[in-house]
Amino acid sequence: MQRFEFAKVTVAALWDEPTGSWQYVLADRASNKAAIIDPVLDFDMNAGATSTGNADKLLEHVERQGLAVEWILDTHPHADHFSAAPYLAEKLKAARAIGTKVIEVQKLWAEIYCLDRLPTDGSQWDRLFADGEQFQLGETEVRILFTPGHTLASIAYVTDEVAFVHDTLMMPDSGTSRADFPGGNPKELYASIQQILALPEETALFVGHDYAPEGREAQCCASVMEHRRSNKHVGNNRSEEDFVALRNKRDATLPLPQLMLAALQVNIRAGHLPEPESCGRSFLKIPLNYFASRAADEG
Repeated sequence: MQRFEFAKVTVAALWDEPTGSWQYVLADRASNKAAIIDPVLDFDMNAGATSTGNADKLLEHVERQGLAVEWILDTHPHADHFSAAPYLAEKLKAARAIGTKVIEVQKLWAEIYCLDRLPTDGSQWDRLFADGEQFQLGETEVRILFTPGHTLASIAYVTDEVAFVHDTLMMPDSGTSRADFPGGNPKELYASIQQILALPEETALFVGHDYAPEGREAQCCASVMEHRRSNKHVGNNRSEEDFVALRNKRDATLPLPQLMLAALQVNIRAGHLPEPESCGRSFLKIPLNYFASRAADEG
């Protein structure tokens, strides 16, 4: 667990190596009120088994620090890991939230999976945040920034010191995230990144993933200024045209995430597993031949 301290808030960051995912605990220093952001529910694909190793580490940190967790927040329905929001919400008696555009993602993926009975109104969450909406975490004001492009529903959580920008930006040496999932759009991604880079230059940006390229240690945070100067995809005022061409070329070489077809049907349910069938077991569906096969070339 890495820890970052700012004037008004602290941030604890936990990396899940199998999925390269960062998950966070944001805490208001004055009140010890906290939010957990993008928690990972472990999933063994070979066994079809879920477990709570990551989530339990977050719980241990919360207890150790004496934090009062009010929110379990997801930035978007993830394609590479299951959300542990239901498990943590039950343990901590906290509310679960995501952006209001999740409704559009539910509709899109419910059609792909033929989930005729799935409610596609966002009712699986306790609250849906709109662009520009704000809420208080103790004495810290958190603002919602709608940041589509990676997905239809992506949002960032922004305070006057930090921002959780999910899969829109990677670390500067890795650039940005893909925009080729259903509902993704590289032009929208570019516009979202420009909104983020317009934040004050000292704002610490916490990313959703890091894959530790070239053997370096996993990292999760860089300032707006660092991204403006050295992000390999958008730094030095790269134009929209150049970015879209770069993103499209790279995305065409990327295989779909290993857990995407499993994760999306869980995460459009707010992290809940599918309802058990008559035998008492839950099952995941795989839409055969809906997606074209891709070479496993990282490009």
